Amino acid sequence: MIIGIPKEIKENETRVAIVPSGVRYLTHEGHTVLVQKNAGVNSGISDKEYQEAGAKIIDSSLKIFKEAELIVKVKEILPSEYGLLQEDQLIFTYFHFAADRELTETIIKSKCIAIAYETVQASDGKLPLLTPMSEIAGKMSIQIGARCLEKPFGGKGMLLGGVPGVAPAEVLILGAGVVGINAAKIAAGLGAKVTLLDINLERLRYLSNVMPANVTLLMSNYDNIIKNLVLADLVVGAVLIPGAKAPVLITGEMIKMMKPNSVIVDIAIDQGGCIETSHPTSYSNPTYVVDGVTHCCIANVPSAVPWTSTFALTNATFSYIATLAKKGLKSVIKENPALKKGINIYKGKVVNPQIAKTFGFECHSL
Repeated sequence: MIIGIPKEIKENETRVAIVPSGVRYLTHEGHTVLVQKNAGVNSGISDKEYQEAGAKIIDSSLKIFKEAELIVKVKEILPSEYGLLQEDQLIFTYFHFAADRELTETIIKSKCIAIAYETVQASDGKLPLLTPMSEIAGKMSIQIGARCLEKPFGGKGMLLGGVPGVAPAEVLILGAGVVGINAAKIAAGLGAKVTLLDINLERLRYLSNVMPANVTLLMSNYDNIIKNLVLADLVVGAVLIPGAKAPVLITGEMIKMMKPNSVIVDIAIDQGGCIETSHPTSYSNPTYVVDGVTHCCIANVPSAVPWTSTFALTNATFSYIATLAKKGLKSVIKENPALKKGINIYKGKVVNPQIAKTFGFECHSL
């Protein structure tokens, strides 16, 4: 199979979809790997390293999209890439379709096959290709939030963990999935007073055995959200419904109840955000203010640490890439239920129920 690795073009996106060890394995198995020039430079990987592993370095993404049977990326296809898509071509990347109707309709029209990292799902319900980036995003949400609370960055001038004689910040985390757990660990480790909300009581019982004493675990409902929202200095949105648009848990009216100069970091923004006043931002212009509350809604948070995030991501994705290359899609559909769930759009047909429901499309069966 011919596998193409284009350079990421999303604003401030610094990750790359494969590392040299992956190239070496694929070429040893007889596959051809095309890597766009300088695709890995921001992750500390040179073209020379890719070449030594067996890749062919290609100057333009146009040639890669034209020749490759399987395109492997990190972020979604952007408008400047729409015209490069080929019918029947496999595209394997983070798509987050539920937050982007235009992208969804474009992929349908192209008749390519879209396999989304974020909906590859194991038999135990875990999302193996979303997990490593969620771990990083959760940890970084607290770093970002702590910085936004500093006076030079528009905050109230509060140290997240406080000091003896001065109270620490109140941190409210919505969702106790991978993002929420990692956010809670970092916030608690810094000494903040943390409240973690989730709708899964069994999850909360489990977390009660592993979380430190400065993390309070509560059922997520309107009353508990309001009660803790008005006290919060930092709110982290960490809600996920696989493949679906994130539910809005904090409305615009609720924002008005928050403390002046408090901070929201909405990690759910890739799936539309769980805060009504959220909209995507980037590292170039990360924040904006609504009713005195600073919002940070960076859509590709892990890109700030590409050396870590590229290797963490490819550790998880590579076995699936190798399976696709070796067996082809038809065998994958029959033999690999986890990867099959990653197929969102197949040759012009929506096959993911959540995406179909979000946009009112007919859902087809593979």
